Amino acid sequence: MPPADAKIKELKEKARLIRETVIRMLTTAGSGHTAGSLGMADIFAAFYFHILKHDPKNPEWEERDRLILSNGHICPALYAAMAHSGYFPVEECLTLCKFGSRLQGHPERLRLPGIETTSGPLGEGLSQAAGMALALRMGICRTLGVEHACQTPSVRHEKRIYCVMSDGEQDEGNTWEAVMFAGKNKLSNLTAIIDRNGIQIDGMTEEVMPLEPLADKYRAFNWNVLEVDGNDISAFVVAVDEAKASEKPTLIIAHTIPGKGVQEIENDYHWHGKVPTKEECERFIKYLNI
Repeated sequence: MPPADAKIKELKEKARLIRETVIRMLTTAGSGHTAGSLGMADIFAAFYFHILKHDPKNPEWEERDRLILSNGHICPALYAAMAHSGYFPVEECLTLCKFGSRLQGHPERLRLPGIETTSGPLGEGLSQAAGMALALRMGICRTLGVEHACQTPSVRHEKRIYCVMSDGEQDEGNTWEAVMFAGKNKLSNLTAIIDRNGIQIDGMTEEVMPLEPLADKYRAFNWNVLEVDGNDISAFVVAVDEAKASEKPTLIIAHTIPGKGVQEIENDYHWHGKVPTKEECERFIKYLNI
């Protein structure tokens, strides 16, 4: 079921706040990744204000869902979502990339409570997420007295693992090892999301290293695959709910617009790793409020 209209309105406003915070923090830092961070704001708003079972006041809560950010370079959007949901003061976002800050250019698990893994080298996140998903199943199976966790995909899980990946990192061989592992073990408590924005640092993905037919590749490794407009919060929430009913790991290919919300930079791969100037910062924020 899609969220009620009032909830969608609330989530859209959270996404706008995330985007505004991202723009301000990147401008202040003078370093970071703009396009992907803005493009994923809707998905992070959906996660932190509707989907995830989590407690900002108790980040180590045992019953929480786990969100793994594999493409750690879009952490400004993650940090902004965490701050607005109460993990730390929003003002701290402006310390991004500063010496001694908890908010580094790639997330560090031991530095900031609520970060599940340290990420930076692309291609590692899905392996980490698959390991966590299997470990959760093993724990449940031990509780139920089931001997072979790997052979018991029907065991239902209340705690879920979510892994956010970029499309560019599908070039990494390590990703496909994890795809095979999760498919073989039918890790139904694992949902992966690919930010399918079509760009990477050197250009368009289909020119740098063609990925299509991406959905068919995952299906061939025994994954359930869904495709949605990643900037449509309602559609994304419905897809996440649908994933919970599958007895396979699920991939959600979320088609997003890099630079979403700032029309003059949307779909421009040059903004993958470029940050706004002070003048652009104020102009971009005005776009968000139109």
